[in-house]
Amino acid sequence: MRGAEPGQRVMFSYVDLEQRVPADRPLRAIEALVEPVLRELSPRFAALYAESGRPSIPPEQLLRALLLQVLYTVRSERQLMEQLDYNLLFRWFVGLGKDAPVGHPTTFTKNRDRLLAGPIAEAFFAGVLRQAGSRALLSHEHFTVDRTLLEAWASQKSFRPTDAPPSGDDEDPGNPTVSFRGQRRSNATHRSVTDPDARLAKKGAGKEAKLSYQASVLLANRHGLIVATTVSAPSGTAEVDQAIELCATQPPRAGRRTLGADMGHDQRSLITGLRGWGWTPHIADGPTSMLDGRTTPRGLRGESTTTQAGGGELRLGQDRRAPPQAATSGPGAGRLDLHFHDGGVQSGAAPHSDRCRGGHLSPVRSAAVGVAGTGARLRRCQPRKNGSR
Repeated sequence: MRGAEPGQRVMFSYVDLEQRVPADRPLRAIEALVEPVLRELSPRFAALYAESGRPSIPPEQLLRALLLQVLYTVRSERQLMEQLDYNLLFRWFVGLGKDAPVGHPTTFTKNRDRLLAGPIAEAFFAGVLRQAGSRALLSHEHFTVDRTLLEAWASQKSFRPTDAPPSGDDEDPGNPTVSFRGQRRSNATHRSVTDPDARLAKKGAGKEAKLSYQASVLLANRHGLIVATTVSAPSGTAEVDQAIELCATQPPRAGRRTLGADMGHDQRSLITGLRGWGWTPHIADGPTSMLDGRTTPRGLRGESTTTQAGGGELRLGQDRRAPPQAATSGPGAGRLDLHFHDGGVQSGAAPHSDRCRGGHLSPVRSAAVGVAGTGARLRRCQPRKNGSR
C-alpha cells in the first residue's frame, strides 16, 4: 500500500539534537577533545569581556563554529551562518538549540576579531597539543619542516612605488585605474598601500609573482601533527630562518633529533645550526648540496627525505586548490599569524567529509583555528568487526 505524504509542517519536535547525531559520528570524538580545552580557557575568555553591557556571542560557540568552518571547508562566514541556521549537526556541535536564532555574519565577524585579538588561538593550539602529548601521539625526535606562500588580500594595483605621490584621476578615487605595463616592479622600490607587510613572491620558476606572506610548519612525524607554525615576509632566506625558528621552539633533550625537509632548505646556515643543536638533517640534496657523509649515504638520502618531507608537502601543496577564502585577510604579520594558525596550514583532501581514511580523519584545510586539523587527526577510527579499519 502506498504511503501518504503528510507534509513537513510540524509545530513541535520531541527528538533531541543529541539523539539525532549518531554515536559514531567523528564530530563526537572532536567534541571530546575540544571541550576540556574550552573549559581550561574559560578564565581567559572572562578577561576579554566587560562585566556589563549587551551580551556577546559566547566565545565557546565562536571557536566551535570556526572549527566547523575548518572541518567542512565552509568558504565564508556568511555561508557558515547559513549552514548554522538549517544544519542540525552544526547546531549540535556549536551548542545552539533547534530554535535558537543565528546571528548576522557581520556580528559573528566582529565578535571573532575581538576574541582572536587576545592570545586565544595560541592557547587553544597549545591545549590540543598537550592532549596529543598525553596520548603519546607526538614524536619528540623526528620532525619535518615545510613552507608555502599565503596570498595576501591586496591587489596588484595597490603595489606602488614608495616615492610616488598618490595618483589616479578616475571617477572612483577609492579604486583608481592603474596601468603598470612595462614598469619594473620589485620589493626594493614598491610597497602595497593596503598591506605594507606583503611582498611580491612566486612559488617557482615560471610562476606569476603575487603579494604574499611566507609560512612554515613543523610536523611531528609519528602522526603528522603540526607542533609549531610561523609567518613572515618572503625573502631569499625566509624558509631557512623560519626552519631555525621552528626548531628552536622544541625543548632540549638528551638524544639526537632528525629534521626532514626539501632541497630548498639545503643551506649551510640551517645545516650548521641543526648540527650545533644535536639535530641530524635529512634534507633533499640539490646540485650543490651542503650535506656531507655525516648525514646519510647519497644513495639513501632521497628515500629518507621522501618519507619525512612528504607529509609536509602534502599538507602545504594542496593549499593551491583552496578557495579564495584561503587568502589572508588584513594587513600585518601579527594579525596574519592568527590567520595562519587558522587559515591555510592544512589542506583538505575531502572538503565536505569528516569520514575516516587510513585510521584517522581526512586532513582538512584550516580556516579559523589552527588546532582544528590537529585535533581532527587525534581521533582514531574504531576497527570494524572484520578487523579492517
